[in-house]
Amino acid sequence: MTPATVLYLSYDGLTDPLGRSQVLPYLLGCADRGHRITVLSFEKHLALTNEEPAVRALCVAGGIDWLPLHYHHKPPVISTVYDVVRLTRKAFTLNRRRRFDLVHCRSYVAAVAAFKLKRHRQVPLLFDMRGFWPDERVDSGSWDLNSRLYRSIYHYFKRLESNLLQTSDYIVSLTETAKETLLRRPELAGRANSISVIPTSVDFSHFIPAATLRDTARAQLGIDAYAPVLGYLGSLGGSYMLTEMMDFFSVYKRRNPGARFLLVTMENARLIFGEARRAGVNQGSLIIRTAGRDEVPKLAAAADLGIAFKRASFSAEACAPTKLGEMLAMGIPMVANSGVGDVERVIERTGGGTIIREFNDQCYADALNRMEALAYSPGAIRAHARKLFDLNKAVDTYSNLYSKLATLNSERSRE
Repeated sequence: MTPATVLYLSYDGLTDPLGRSQVLPYLLGCADRGHRITVLSFEKHLALTNEEPAVRALCVAGGIDWLPLHYHHKPPVISTVYDVVRLTRKAFTLNRRRRFDLVHCRSYVAAVAAFKLKRHRQVPLLFDMRGFWPDERVDSGSWDLNSRLYRSIYHYFKRLESNLLQTSDYIVSLTETAKETLLRRPELAGRANSISVIPTSVDFSHFIPAATLRDTARAQLGIDAYAPVLGYLGSLGGSYMLTEMMDFFSVYKRRNPGARFLLVTMENARLIFGEARRAGVNQGSLIIRTAGRDEVPKLAAAADLGIAFKRASFSAEACAPTKLGEMLAMGIPMVANSGVGDVERVIERTGGGTIIREFNDQCYADALNRMEALAYSPGAIRAHARKLFDLNKAVDTYSNLYSKLATLNSERSRE
């Protein structure tokens, strides 16, 4: 293995929940395999204040050079442009000093700076797509294409996407479904070997079997030991379908009168209570908790069944819901909908749940019937999930890509 000197660029902060679960573990694993990693990330003030000591300690212990930049969110658009300019300048300055073997960028905003390093300094580029971000912004309603401003922003990032697909030395997709779509693009003609699929992975030493934590979790949450519990993890904004998930719980509760709905989320509880009233669900049936990464498995263990509904769309092809892998890793079966990334394939391969294709009470009842008839064991679900989502497998893939690009950079330098 050739050790690489890596510049990692992320518009997500290492102190954000996403950074702690889906950025830092990968980087620490790669650093442990001998790669020298410098991280530029944008950190939100409150998260940085609360989490910097813990993240700093992890980076120091792992040998990662972390250089946090302050994230700006006002005024919209202008603040992002300002942050990108700062990121680009800092990246070029660091490259003059350290001569990186490659630049690894997470998603599209950070890719602006990475693309410039590739174009002007010939630094090999690993484009970690993390989804079809411009289309995701449109599909979620964040960018209204009837607005001239957002239409211009959308077309800018689609042009950037095309350039990145054409010039990146390597591309990482979250799903096989997205890879299949990408390989139909003319920019990638004949380049099937330049794309790897690395789904949102799970640290199986952190998300341990739910059975070992269930009694403690239920006692902590005040849930009866025998009450059926539906569980949800993560955000509820954008394309996540809270209305339909609450309707599903209503059907679940009619079948199981003592059922509870556990939502581990940072979302405002008023939004959830409003949907409960609309669906005729008693507020007392809901348990809403916020949690840091360390607490998530300790709470999720209370669930008998997990749920993940996300609106199907073009951008959803590239979506790999983190909650799916985490709950399956704990041996908790899932009910999810079709049309989202590789979710249907995952449920089929793990035997860990069921898929719905329409959102109505009859389909929800049918899904529950299938769950009751499903012959599964939590241990088998976890074992199958490990084959798909194990963090160590993802780290090995990234580490091999780093070595390949370091070798490529060395060969180009000698030309």
